[in-house]
Amino acid sequence: MTVDIIIPCRNEIIYIERCIGSIINSNYPLELINIYVCDGVSDDGTINIIKQLTQKHQQVHLLVNLKQTTPFALNLGIKSSQSAIKIILGAHAEIHPDFIKENVAILNKDSSIGCAGGIINNIYENKTSEIIGKAMSSPFGVGNAHFRTGQKEGLVDTVAFGAYRKEVFESIGYFDEDLARNQDDEFNYRLLKNNFKIYLSKKIISSYYVRASFKNLFRQYFQYGFWKVYVNKKHRTITTLRQLIPSLMVSTLILGFVFSFLNMFFALFFATEIILYLIGSCWFASKKANNLKQFFAIIFTFLILHTSYGIGYLYGVLKFIFFKRNPTKKNQQLTR
Repeated sequence: MTVDIIIPCRNEIIYIERCIGSIINSNYPLELINIYVCDGVSDDGTINIIKQLTQKHQQVHLLVNLKQTTPFALNLGIKSSQSAIKIILGAHAEIHPDFIKENVAILNKDSSIGCAGGIINNIYENKTSEIIGKAMSSPFGVGNAHFRTGQKEGLVDTVAFGAYRKEVFESIGYFDEDLARNQDDEFNYRLLKNNFKIYLSKKIISSYYVRASFKNLFRQYFQYGFWKVYVNKKHRTITTLRQLIPSLMVSTLILGFVFSFLNMFFALFFATEIILYLIGSCWFASKKANNLKQFFAIIFTFLILHTSYGIGYLYGVLKFIFFKRNPTKKNQQLTR
């Protein structure tokens, strides 16, 4: 079967050639592959690299994403492609040789499966990225996001770098271009509502270059929490229960701290919550850390992941639910 791979891209001069090279060097027949790189007007030399690759490999196609947003790039690539299977891939990612073949095998196995995906292995560029990667591969850090933890094979509610049947887009439409973040989660939610299934296979493997900044990690997960509320508002429902946990943690900690000055019961509740959180973070950090320094750094990263998402979610509730406002241009700016 022919396969189209769509790669949203902007200013990825370090990574884009590795990403495309991993596709070219996979064990799937090259004559059955098309690669659509949807570039958001890069100004760091990325476009020159892509143009060189288009001249070297007829499978590579350059599309210009004038709106410079991820969902627009995804839709641009999907609408330009004709193949029966369309795979979404990040420019920071590299696929393992069997990646395409295993995706095709899953989709061919069961016609009710609309999307297939696999697990992500982290590539650490420095010590900070290693700490972040370890925290994000722990169920304590990301909950039941199985494509990160690698703890489950079977039906799931979402995957990263999904392979989709063409019929899915014909049935439910395209990615929501209003969403700067969470567009893949929202799309997969609609997919499940329309009686398609999502299957995660441990044989489908990709690698991802992990962010190397705690500041950017905080901003990234703040945006995830913030945009999740907008998705909920659009669908008038809570799409997943795990999204509520960080915001509940943040709100109960704030309320517990404030009311602990007024009543001993709240002071006890506040202290108990902190102790339980520390016990959980210590337990899971000990499973990932190679030494004592990493142990404390992973605990710190857990705190960033949970508080940033929770604060972003609560801010989204205020903006979208209580004040009934829409996203601004500033909200559309992403942390990469």
